[in-house]
Amino acid sequence: MRLKLAAILLLCAGAAGGVHAQVYKWVDEKGVTHYSDAPPPPGAGKAAKAKVELKSFSTGAPAVELPAELAAAVRNRPVTLYSTVQCEACDRARAMLLARGIPFREKTVNTADDQAALKKAGSNGQLPLLLVGRSKQIGFEQGSWDVLLSDAGYPPQKILPPNYQHPAPVAAAPLPPADTAEQAGAAARAEARAAAEEAARRRKLPPAEAAPAFQF
Repeated sequence: MRLKLAAILLLCAGAAGGVHAQVYKWVDEKGVTHYSDAPPPPGAGKAAKAKVELKSFSTGAPAVELPAELAAAVRNRPVTLYSTVQCEACDRARAMLLARGIPFREKTVNTADDQAALKKAGSNGQLPLLLVGRSKQIGFEQGSWDVLLSDAGYPPQKILPPNYQHPAPVAAAPLPPADTAEQAGAAARAEARAAAEEAARRRKLPPAEAAPAFQF
């Protein structure tokens, strides 16, 4: 069963074509191994929490096991960075997280929908925004960010394995797949064309009760 689950995860990772994904592997108190994109539930017990591994999958890259202290912080208080292009504060914030060895997800804000997602996440529109579990920090100030991360249990010094790969940045409000939108538009156009053709055909038909034509 374990091999089957692992194979499924690896196939999904390969099919993504280089897209990174984090998967939690943990063992419950009965010795059953679980794979999930979410941390173990609160009621999983101490045994599960002691054995959690956070793995990062990408095409051609091996899984990476985090040190126990770091894995526990990621499980309990995951970190998300909201950023945008041409933002010096965002660049310094990202560099700080990388230098300290913090596993984090990055969400970019470049459209009106992204702005709405940013405000929903707790910002007043200012960037960068740092989320550490349910805590947040608006704007970059290294001292306050360090304190917030330390309070969440993240080690003060970098202990992240050198072969760990951070997930690729994604839009704060991802757009629907382009092919889906294109297919919907094509279907609407085809339906409108069919309706127009049917209307034209009906206009050409003679009245249903018309008398037969007479020849003299």
